[in-house]
Amino acid sequence: MGRTRGAVLFDVDGTLVDSTYLHTLAWWRGLTDAGHRLAMADVHRLIGMGSSELLTELIGHDDPGLSDAHSRHYQRLKGELQALPGARELVAEVARRRGTVVLATSAKQHDLDDLLRVLDLGDLLDHVVHSADVEHAKPEGDIFARALEAAGCDASQAMVVGDSPWDVIAAAKVGIDTVAVQTGGHGAADLLGSGALAVFRDPVHLLDNFADSPLGARLA
Repeated sequence: MGRTRGAVLFDVDGTLVDSTYLHTLAWWRGLTDAGHRLAMADVHRLIGMGSSELLTELIGHDDPGLSDAHSRHYQRLKGELQALPGARELVAEVARRRGTVVLATSAKQHDLDDLLRVLDLGDLLDHVVHSADVEHAKPEGDIFARALEAAGCDASQAMVVGDSPWDVIAAAKVGIDTVAVQTGGHGAADLLGSGALAVFRDPVHLLDNFADSPLGARLA
């Protein structure tokens, strides 16, 4: 059940769970198997986009077979999934301040189950929105628009916490401000340049500076 002081919409991969580089490796292996020679850096910078958007950027078109290959390789890496330090504590602080907690992720259902298991958020979590709930993935704003609907509030009452420029861009398309963490491997300049209000090293850094952050101000 929602709380009363607005909503915080959390991206998951790279923001709360340390999975960005696992996804990078899984995509790179799938692409390499199919004969696409790409630098891992080219793959990494697009993690956070939906699969079809990522592939269109990398090879010029969508390819469901490559998406399946990514899933197979990622499945073998899931045993290495871990919650980022401070992730659960950050969510708990939002809940303590009576913010509605929404996970807004492009993950597929079978991947989401593993992410939720790793996070173990229990009754801290109010809503989850994932890829099956929307037509278009990031960098389109559908996932955050749907998250707002779930939270029952408008954009001025919400804030996104994400780790990639695609989170920031997607949130801006529906009028939501973003606070970013660098745990997805993106530099502060890229995140601020995409429109993030503030950038923190990781969830611990954000939690340590919560009261003075835009997130703390939104929930005051």
